[in-house]
Amino acid sequence: MKAIVVTDEAAGTAGMTLTERPEPEASGNDVLVEVHASGFTPGELTWPGTWTDRLGRDRTPSIPGHEVAGVVSALGYGTRGLSVGQRVFGLADWARDGTLAEYVAIEARNVAPLPGDVDFTVGASLPISGLTAWQGLFVHGRFQVGQSVLVHGAAGGVGSMVTQLAKEAGAYVIGTGRAADRQTALDFGAHEFVDLDNDELKDVGGVDLVFDVIGGDIGKRSAGLVRAGGMLVTIAGPPEAKPTDGLAVDFVVEADRPQLSEIVQRVRDGRVRTNIGKVAALDDAVAAFNPTERIKGKTIIRVRP
Repeated sequence: MKAIVVTDEAAGTAGMTLTERPEPEASGNDVLVEVHASGFTPGELTWPGTWTDRLGRDRTPSIPGHEVAGVVSALGYGTRGLSVGQRVFGLADWARDGTLAEYVAIEARNVAPLPGDVDFTVGASLPISGLTAWQGLFVHGRFQVGQSVLVHGAAGGVGSMVTQLAKEAGAYVIGTGRAADRQTALDFGAHEFVDLDNDELKDVGGVDLVFDVIGGDIGKRSAGLVRAGGMLVTIAGPPEAKPTDGLAVDFVVEADRPQLSEIVQRVRDGRVRTNIGKVAALDDAVAAFNPTERIKGKTIIRVRP
């Protein structure tokens, strides 16, 4: 099968190559998915699981990409709850070959049914951004109706999903980003926007929940904005500063079938929309992930027409 592989961590996305790889087999409790669309997060090229397995053994050349939408083509021994020919979408394991390929073997529990009226490209754009937003807000952030939420990177893949889910759940949303991102963040539902290059973050005042995707100095300054009893939730690694009278949590997103189903239902209802910036074929994936200009939104690889 055709697949994108990486062998050199230092090379980043420039080290991606399109090659032929053996088609994977579905192990126990797996499904083999015929990939129709795949999502990719450049940050995964810095994650240990991309380069070594759970025992620390080198597993290159490895296939990156962990978001998938496609059709079940085979079931592993003991797999239940899904059927051959079923449309699915989900989040592949961090330490196994991923979804930038024509087929991927994935644990059945990591995928959910994809309704027939949701396009594969949309399905592939949802798992990381949707689950990260859901878990950060409702699981780790303990969001409650009426709270104020500061969303960093509100025009990005994760930030735009956080903005939409928070607003739908009854939050007052303040988005941040570059000046050029203002209208996009507002279009996704932010009530206010802070230009991190030109506005004073401290002028926001106190908020109940900060959702941080940036870290560093922005993360440290954000901790001071959290009201008593509030939360700083981050996916940028362990926070360097914590709220004086609140909590700080960093987390790694996990696959969750019920949550995927909740998210895709909101897409069907028109309550949430994805942030896709570009769609490219698998043959053009290397170039798509090494653009010569900034792409707003997520790049999705359409593996099959």
